[in-house]
Amino acid sequence: QVQLVESGGGSVQAGGSLRLSCVASGSVIRYYFDVHRMGWFRQAPGLEREGVAAFGSDGSVSYADSVKGRFAISKDNAKLTLYLEMNNLKPEDTGLYFCARASLAGGASSFATSDYNYWGRGTQVTVSS
Repeated sequence: QVQLVESGGGSVQAGGSLRLSCVASGSVIRYYFDVHRMGWFRQAPGLEREGVAAFGSDGSVSYADSVKGRFAISKDNAKLTLYLEMNNLKPEDTGLYFCARASLAGGASSFATSDYNYWGRGTQVTVSS
């Protein structure tokens, strides 16, 4: 079993920055942290969950068009931690941000929620204009 816990959310004004963290624990070792796809998703009220940034186990990285050039995904395998650096935040970035780990090992980066079976509870990001 894998547990994912997000932190780092908060309320900021437009143009501000936040850094989200997601710590993995449970039946996870560094090897598994490396070989499974991991990603950040967000969900705004009334809208579907959408992919923001994701790592593939093949080293590929994907970003949603709306965050390219502003967000950066990274990870520290030794700390079993996934990060999302968010800069120049906009009100439309507001939402509950989740990290997720894919069900199966391998694969390119993906924004398909069906590819992920481990989810954190989320951390709220609110951007005011």
